[in-house]
Amino acid sequence: MQWLIGACGALLVAGAAYWKQSLSLSGMLAAIVMGTIYFGAGNAFWFGILLLFFISSSLLSKLHHENKAELEATYDKTGRRDAGQVFANGGLGMLLVLLNAIYPLEIWGFLFIGVMATVTSDTWATEIGTLAKRPPRSVLTGKVLQAGTSGGVSLPGTLAAAAGGALIGAASWLLRAASGMPAHSLLTLALAGLLGGLAGAFADSVLGATVQRMNRCAVCGREVEASMHCGKPTVYARGWRWMDNDTVNAVSSIIGGVVALLASYIGAG
Repeated sequence: MQWLIGACGALLVAGAAYWKQSLSLSGMLAAIVMGTIYFGAGNAFWFGILLLFFISSSLLSKLHHENKAELEATYDKTGRRDAGQVFANGGLGMLLVLLNAIYPLEIWGFLFIGVMATVTSDTWATEIGTLAKRPPRSVLTGKVLQAGTSGGVSLPGTLAAAAGGALIGAASWLLRAASGMPAHSLLTLALAGLLGGLAGAFADSVLGATVQRMNRCAVCGREVEASMHCGKPTVYARGWRWMDNDTVNAVSSIIGGVVALLASYIGAG
């Protein structure tokens, strides 16, 4: 019955997201599979955190969307998430859900909080940061960058990242209580989400500035993630060829999960 409820809930949410054009067809199918597993193998804690990330990120992606059209043309993926993006953002969390179902340990829950805090922080930072009035600066050198450049950070984006991570941590306290899971203090969980989210988001920026694959537009000369720009195919510019945006998200999530786990030990101590 729990698996059936999860499937129905995932179908409802993913179907609505597809209708609102937040998900592509492949993204919708991936979200249905993922949501079913999150609820069927887990409980309201796991599914609720996934839902919180997805709904908040989808809403923010629509914020002043008309002002983001030019920047989205430089990204490898746009606001309408496909299956690759869905699994890049929630696949590690799904693995942790399954690990917890097979061999229950508290460690999986804290890693999960960090992973989901990372993807939430990174998404919030991107969506809010691109609306900042001042241009971003390089996370490595502090040099002013063009809006949308990989490796760029801004004060509004950083504050948004902190808020997103803290929200995931605080929500996990409520959802764990509702699911009858072992209790931890609100401060401990909020700290885990905050630090894990910030660490993961900054790791994403560092990877974007150093090893992420970047291409160059053959028309305007701009460095972009996308394979097409100005209506023409882009050419390889720098970075590791296999390190695309989805891989960067996955690596950053692992870092955020580890930091959240360490933060939980500090908070508990």
